Amino acid sequence: MAPAVPPPPQNTGAALELLVHGVGGATPQEMLGDPRTVRVTGDATAAVYRRTEDADGEQHPERYRDEPVAEAYCWSGLTSGNGSRALWLLLLPFMVVNLAHWMRPTATGRRRAVRLYGVVVRLVALSLTVLFTAAACEVALDLVAWQCAGTSACSERRSWLGFLSSHQGGWWSQPGRRLALAAVVPAALVGLLWYLSNRTWSAYESQSPLDATDADGSDPDGTEEVHGPGAQGIADDPESARPVPPALSRPGFWYGRRLVSRLRAAHTAAGFLTVAAFVMGAAARHDRTVGSSVPPVFGLVIEAALLLCAVVAVWVVCRRGRSESVRDTRVDGALITYLPGSALALLGLAVVHAGWSRPEWVSSGSLSGETTFRLLALGQGLLVVIMALVARSLYRRAPEPRTTLYGLGGPSVAMLACALGGVMTGGVAQRVADWLDGPGTPGTGRGSIIEGPPVLLSWQASVIPVLLLLLLGPVVFLVVRTARRARRMGPAIEAEYAPEPPDRARTRRIARIRATAGLTDSAPWIIGVVSAATLLLGSAAVVGSWASGEVPGLATDGAAAPVESFAEAAQSMGSWLIGFGFILFVASGRRAYRDASARRTIGILWDVGTFWPRASHPFAPPCYAERAVPDLASRMSAWTATTQGRLIISGHSQGSVLAAAAVWQLPDSARRRVGLLTYGSPIERLYGRWFPSYFGPVPLLGLNRSVHCWRNLWRATDPIGGPVRLSAVPDPGVDRGPLKDPLAYGRTTALPLPEPILGHSDYQADPVFATARGALLEELGPRLPRQGADTLEKGQKSSGRSSG
Repeated sequence: MAPAVPPPPQNTGAALELLVHGVGGATPQEMLGDPRTVRVTGDATAAVYRRTEDADGEQHPERYRDEPVAEAYCWSGLTSGNGSRALWLLLLPFMVVNLAHWMRPTATGRRRAVRLYGVVVRLVALSLTVLFTAAACEVALDLVAWQCAGTSACSERRSWLGFLSSHQGGWWSQPGRRLALAAVVPAALVGLLWYLSNRTWSAYESQSPLDATDADGSDPDGTEEVHGPGAQGIADDPESARPVPPALSRPGFWYGRRLVSRLRAAHTAAGFLTVAAFVMGAAARHDRTVGSSVPPVFGLVIEAALLLCAVVAVWVVCRRGRSESVRDTRVDGALITYLPGSALALLGLAVVHAGWSRPEWVSSGSLSGETTFRLLALGQGLLVVIMALVARSLYRRAPEPRTTLYGLGGPSVAMLACALGGVMTGGVAQRVADWLDGPGTPGTGRGSIIEGPPVLLSWQASVIPVLLLLLLGPVVFLVVRTARRARRMGPAIEAEYAPEPPDRARTRRIARIRATAGLTDSAPWIIGVVSAATLLLGSAAVVGSWASGEVPGLATDGAAAPVESFAEAAQSMGSWLIGFGFILFVASGRRAYRDASARRTIGILWDVGTFWPRASHPFAPPCYAERAVPDLASRMSAWTATTQGRLIISGHSQGSVLAAAAVWQLPDSARRRVGLLTYGSPIERLYGRWFPSYFGPVPLLGLNRSVHCWRNLWRATDPIGGPVRLSAVPDPGVDRGPLKDPLAYGRTTALPLPEPILGHSDYQADPVFATARGALLEELGPRLPRQGADTLEKGQKSSGRSSG
């Protein structure tokens, strides 16, 4: 007997408005305007709430003839919840380089170029892990264990180094044993990064979806990375083209478990191998000298094993990108277990080898960190240049006028990530060297008792004042241009609020805020200038350190007096600035750990920076959208399936980006039942320009055609939100703006106090908001018709939707 078919769900007549807050977070009480709320679904980290009186709204549609049932999705706990997340600030370079992966220009059918771009970004990310580990080795192994503990004048000032001091002749006084003990510090740092990545992976990326499918066996290299989002085919041959859905609508886009686990294994192995190379390098060099008590063949065998393991780690990073066509639920268990384990075993073997007794070994000078940092700097610069060439090639194939820096946004951001990594690592090394040397200045020969950090770090620090001087010109230009633009706005603003009598002070304030809000559109060029200057000056620093072998102040001895004075001033100021920058990072993290308001402010940075999945660096802060987008999509699907009712998802600021991403994840049948309301939205102004492959003109136009209706509200005073700028004939009519801000120009009897200029906040206070929401509800209708031929044409004329 065939099972009974359940009756189709009936339309209750009720409408739902799902509110999604923006950056900084908001409480459900604030979003719903009622102190009495109840959690509908979710947990303490992210959940959907209703007013208590609306808990059973679906059962009483007669109560909601004029207003929809309101629900609030609160997701701020994913980014700015407990205090430990403030420590994510130290992972800023990892987060920035992860963004570069998603900034690739729009690509159609460029299989090799798109794959090369992804491989290069992952290699830049791997170099940052090696750089951070090398900096820890420089501090612990070189400055402390090798230089300070090996110099009696330095170790005598630090009583805690007494048992390591070479002049005491204890068991730990031999250089190899000192290095073996100090290796615990950078190895612990690598272990901490692995632990944080694994912990956040368990919370964000390890949850298997409810409708998970089998592993992506037909896509071993990752559809998205090979072909690019929105690609029209599966090969370079246009004749074999077949439609590919937008990237953000793919089932596996918000499920990056397998790639993150692979990258975490490779980066962890690279960190352990870096520590082993520092330990092993010093011991192997000594063993190759005459009179060593340890045969050099042992060191050669271990170094060959380290090299082999490093090649495997690089191969793992290059081999596979993201797989998004289906949810890939497989885990490379053997790789994840054996690669980091093998690297850790090799580190242990290197430590044992270095700790072998060598009574004749005496530490002097510094370790070979100079070569390591030079090769890292050169490698990062070369990789960024390759990224730029590939990005320009992709951009020329499909140019879009609004794309930032003509497709060079990704390489520019990757260069900034390398610069941030250099500032943080260099700042730590120089501050520790100054602390160990007391009144002396390491590297200058002026009263210093230790050699100090690598010369390259001093050259890189000297670049910072020069970079600030170069930035002075563009900053002055923007200030002058903004002031002139504000003056030109005056007559138009007074005409806008006519016939109210003009008030010069009020007009100037409105004009200044509008002109300042426009500076957001100039940010790409500032970033481009900084990145280009960083690349050129960084290259000059490498050449200068390599050619002279001395810090800038000593390298210019005997030169013209102005040149020598400038070099010494740049070196001193750069050293101070690089140390101050690192201290500022630490102080901000410490304050945010204790202060909830400061933690919320820092959380805004992660709201924007961690929207994207970890595609290149596994130690970056986790992607909260891998939890938030499925939450929203599941809630909308459940509502439309059980009630067949009208639904508006209403997103402000970053919440509008989450809302759009969630709508893309809906099935076609559910997406056509949804109205989208965005306000203060950066979806085109920031995301469309910086991430054109995912939020460019073509994806946004497709989103508008796939939903039932869409309205976007924006203000000229908003520095973040802006119009969507859909280009289609006829005009889809999505944008509504610029809204009047402030709502009233001067004081009146009804409004005795001046109305505030709202800018990016309180869009609901504008009457246009209620009008737009009501219009969306009217377009959705009390009961949605079937998508037949007779209704489709009418629906397209009224809302710009399509059945595709």
